[in-house]
Amino acid sequence: MMPLRFRVGIPQKKIDAIRTSLAAAEIGYAPGDDRDWKYGTDAQYLAEFRDYWLREYSWRKSEAELNRFPQFKARVEDIDVHFYHVRGRGKNCFPIILTHGWPGSVYEFLEAVLPLAEAGYDLVIPSLPGYGFSSRPAAPIGRRRIAYLWRKLMVDVLGYRRFGAQGGDWGSGVTRALAHDHADVVAAIHINLIFYLNIESENASLAAWRKAVAAAMARGGGYLHEQQTKPQTIALALSTNPLAFAAWVLEKFTVWADTGGRIESRFTKDQLLANIMIYLVNDAVGSAIWLYYGATKEEPTRGYITVPTGFAAYPVEIVPPPPREAAELEFNITRWTKMPAGGHFAAWEEPAAFAAEVADFFNGYR
Repeated sequence: MMPLRFRVGIPQKKIDAIRTSLAAAEIGYAPGDDRDWKYGTDAQYLAEFRDYWLREYSWRKSEAELNRFPQFKARVEDIDVHFYHVRGRGKNCFPIILTHGWPGSVYEFLEAVLPLAEAGYDLVIPSLPGYGFSSRPAAPIGRRRIAYLWRKLMVDVLGYRRFGAQGGDWGSGVTRALAHDHADVVAAIHINLIFYLNIESENASLAAWRKAVAAAMARGGGYLHEQQTKPQTIALALSTNPLAFAAWVLEKFTVWADTGGRIESRFTKDQLLANIMIYLVNDAVGSAIWLYYGATKEEPTRGYITVPTGFAAYPVEIVPPPPREAAELEFNITRWTKMPAGGHFAAWEEPAAFAAEVADFFNGYR
């Protein structure tokens, strides 16, 4: 289990193959009024994005950015887990494991690393199994299995006896499972998405929230149903065409983030491409999608989570935040923050505000 140092260094042959596929890709039919992402991905923006990818983008610059902080790989059970391990400034730094989601990656957290480290936190930022630079599981797994692997990473590999956990998207579910299943080593958790509550209650505010969640998913949850029920179909389609994968995920970065419909108000093309390429260079487009299927096959967490929980509600999110009184029926909520700006990719969109929120919360649990 001894972690080995790791640096991103993709063979040029792989980069060239992606580029060749991209150059051959064509953009299909789109109606003339498809601007502003109202039907999904904007075809004109996708064409502009492809041209930039071919003519100006440099993966080697992205590699240099990814290699800014110490990275490692460690064998945890049957997974080679890739992770950043950044030591905090000062003595007795408190460890936090930060977990990303789909279609994100460890790249989401890079701009929040220094402010959190300077605030006195040791940071562990792993790539989910089947994502990025981590290896694939032998069969689809879900959030609770990943939480178990994260416990092993933090306790058995890195030697932390007690730690905090933070996450959004899949990271929220993994963090929730850490608190539910591993409360003996998890001091506190902080999440920025609550997608579901398992409690049974006649609470009117809870019923209204569930109705709002259902409405949000009816408007934009087609990807979720496909990836949960027929993951291999979409995985095979997207894995063979880098432009197709870009089309599939660029819409998510537009509508899930606080962009106002203008994707580059939050993300540069270089940033978006760095994240997209992390999937492509590792052949992880398909294996990442399998998490959606694996999660449907595991027993969900049930019962009250006693671990102290902080929640940050960002104004633009896949689903609205639940009423605090409803969330308190399932979580030991000790902090509830309404953030002024940002969306689903909180650490990426608002790194300074994200870091300050996370640091302030975990200050009480060192």
